[in-house]
Amino acid sequence: MEKTRVGLVGKPLPALYLRMEKPSPSKDIESLLEIMRRLRAGCPWDREQTFETIAPYTIEEAYEVAGAIEDADWAHLKDELGDLLFQVVFHARMAEERGLFDFGDVVGAITAKMIARHPHVFGDKTVPESAAAQTVAWEEHKRGERAAKPGGILDDVPRALPALLRAEKLQKRAGSVGFDWESAPKVVEKIAEEAGEIAEAQAAGAPAHKLEEEVGDLLFAVANLARHLKVGPEKALRAANAKFVRRFRAIEAGLAARGTTPADASLEEMEALWVEAKNVEHK
Repeated sequence: MEKTRVGLVGKPLPALYLRMEKPSPSKDIESLLEIMRRLRAGCPWDREQTFETIAPYTIEEAYEVAGAIEDADWAHLKDELGDLLFQVVFHARMAEERGLFDFGDVVGAITAKMIARHPHVFGDKTVPESAAAQTVAWEEHKRGERAAKPGGILDDVPRALPALLRAEKLQKRAGSVGFDWESAPKVVEKIAEEAGEIAEAQAAGAPAHKLEEEVGDLLFAVANLARHLKVGPEKALRAANAKFVRRFRAIEAGLAARGTTPADASLEEMEALWVEAKNVEHK
C-alpha cells in the first residue's frame, strides 16, 4: 500500500493529487493557481513558508520589476512581472489554507477599489480635465477612505516601506492637512540647519546614537525638499547610485589600463579619473 503524504494543515494528500501529469505553460491564471496548490502540497520548501518568510521575497521582486524598467529591459520585465504575480498567488494560497481569503477575493477587492476610485470612468461623475486634476480627485477619494477608518492619518503608511519612500509618504500625508513647509527654499534652510547640528554634535563628541539621530533628521529634510521640488527621492537616489557605479567603473577601467587597481591607487589618482569620467558624461 502506498504511503500517504501529509499536507500543511495535517490532512492526508491524495496520492493521485501528487502524481498528476506535469503542467504545461499557460496564459490561464487558473493554471498558475493549480501550480501553487501543488507546490504547497508536494514541495518541502514551499510547504514550510509563511507570510513572514515570503514577504522579503515579495519586496525583492517588486524592486526587480523597478530595475527592469530602469534598464528598459522589456523582455526581462515580462519575467519579473511574472515573479511578482507569483508572489501574490503565493500569499493568496497561504491565506486560503488558513481560511482567510483566496485569490478570487484578492481580485474582487482590487476591482471594487478601482471602480470606487474612478467614478468618472465607471460612474456618472465628470471626467477630470487633466492628469493633475485626476490626482487631486484621487487624493480626495483616498482621504475619504482614510476618514472612515479609525486611527490617525499616518497610521496606514506601511512601516515596511524603504525608509526614504516612507519619509516621502509621511510628509505628503501630513502636508495634506496643512502641516508642511510653505516652500522649497524654507526646506533648504532646514537642511542647512540639520547639517550644522551634525557638525556641532560631532565636534562635541556626541555618542553614535545621537549622530544617527541627527543624520536621520537631515535625510528626512532632504526627502522633504525632493517632494517640494516634485522629485521622487527614491528615484533620485537610485539614479545617483547608478551614476556612482558608472563613474567608479570608469575609475577601475582607467586604473586597469595603467596596470593597477583601486586598492593600489592613491586618492588623487582616483579623483582625477572621477573628474575625467564626469567631464565625459557632460560633453
